[in-house]
Amino acid sequence: MDAIPSDGNVARFYVKTRRDGARLLSSALVITTVALMRIDHPVGQAVFVVAGLVCLYWWSCYRRLKE
Repeated sequence: MDAIPSDGNVARFYVKTRRDGARLLSSALVITTVALMRIDHPVGQAVFVVAGLVCLYWWSCYRRLKE
């Protein structure tokens, strides 16, 4: 079962418009950037990895949005 169906529909827990998708993605990028500033701390490393993975997933969902 694919997380993103090939027919262009995105996952249920992602937004349906490009504007809202851009907002989610930019928020995740800010969190990732802040965590990168604290990469010397274990919590910063964990947040960076998780937020980075979320950014990559949301970016792939955002690319598939039509409107």
